[in-house]
Amino acid sequence: MLILAERQLGPEPTPFGREMRLRHFDFASSYRPFNHGSFGTFPKAVRQYQQFLQQQAQERPDTFRRIAYPELLREARGAVAPLLGAHVDEVVLVPNASTAFNTVVRNLVYEDGDVILYFSTVYSSFLRTIQSLEETTAVQGHSISLVYPIEDDEVLNLFEKAIIDVQTQGKRVKLASFDTVLTFPGVRFPWERMLAKCREFGVMSCVDGAHGIGHISLYHMAGLGPDFFISNCYKWIMVPQGCSALYVPFRNQHLIKTTFPTSEDFLPERERRGMPVTDYFVNLFNRVGTIDFTPYLCISEALRFRSEVCGGEEQVREYGSRIAREGGMLMAQIMGTEVLENKTKTLCRCCFTNVRLPLTSEEAGCPQEAVATANWISEKSIIEYDSYLPTRYYNGAFWTRLSGQIYLEHADFEWAAHTLIELCNRARQELALRGV
Repeated sequence: MLILAERQLGPEPTPFGREMRLRHFDFASSYRPFNHGSFGTFPKAVRQYQQFLQQQAQERPDTFRRIAYPELLREARGAVAPLLGAHVDEVVLVPNASTAFNTVVRNLVYEDGDVILYFSTVYSSFLRTIQSLEETTAVQGHSISLVYPIEDDEVLNLFEKAIIDVQTQGKRVKLASFDTVLTFPGVRFPWERMLAKCREFGVMSCVDGAHGIGHISLYHMAGLGPDFFISNCYKWIMVPQGCSALYVPFRNQHLIKTTFPTSEDFLPERERRGMPVTDYFVNLFNRVGTIDFTPYLCISEALRFRSEVCGGEEQVREYGSRIAREGGMLMAQIMGTEVLENKTKTLCRCCFTNVRLPLTSEEAGCPQEAVATANWISEKSIIEYDSYLPTRYYNGAFWTRLSGQIYLEHADFEWAAHTLIELCNRARQELALRGV
């Protein structure tokens, strides 16, 4: 019989910054981790707990899968649901945000004239999903162009105008998709106000909170009334890949008829008709294919680490936001540039900073050369500097998006600034050699 060992006493509280990185994370000693937002990472304690679970699964496969796993899965959902202000049976776990988004949009039924509204800043796989739906269903996508920096009020105005434009054409906005925090540029999005606008116009909403849970406070999320909410757990609450939470309020669970791929717990309509909707919804997601489910089961351990070692969720979020803000300002000062922000200072209320590089579009030549130069800087930062400083050519300038996290400190951002200055100088030389 499987008996899960009691969790050991956690390590003592550790100061944020370099000491946190060295004591609790598995980064190479020379590596500078600035890109937490893309893939996340998790502490040694969580890695050890996952390995323990994997060993249990290997020792007694059926016992683990059939007896231990269902109980541990409910515990994991019960741990993450309060962070979303949700009931445990409104939250299920899937491998990633793309899976969650596909689950939502491919369960909806579309008619001629239906439209999915999204912004030009949409995550790429979400865009591709909408485009694929245009080929297989009656729905059409409608993109709202955004160029940052922009004020939140203008975002809301553009959204309302798009809804009215669609309705004027005799069509209907079936669903609106938008972020909590954008992928690039990495800025806070006015998602709370967007939800109010959706309710005003009777539009269903799907919030991409990939950069949400563990990044910004979401205790109020369910109370704001989104129709669907997606949030990666493997990024900002530090569980192994892949693990994402899909929130579907009780009122909408009847819309989710199947997982993607379809799980063995799917039932045809005639068989599920007499079954409680929530029971069917939760059961659907218990066993979807044959994958390693242990990332889901690490949520409680990750939250325990954040509580006992880091001082709690608020402390983790506050430090990540503050070190990103202060680190970005330090970099801008060193490089003689600026941080991407709007007049009302709403963009930087997150754990990202976007800093302009000291390289101009005129120096880069044509836009194609500028894009290639940005890619060159990003690649060189990996190959030659043992880091990753994600750089893009955006709105006529070069920007880097760096993540704030508990294992970083001011000295790391100072190093990033000097490294980017050096890379910009090298880029100028490369461009000159090519006669740009």
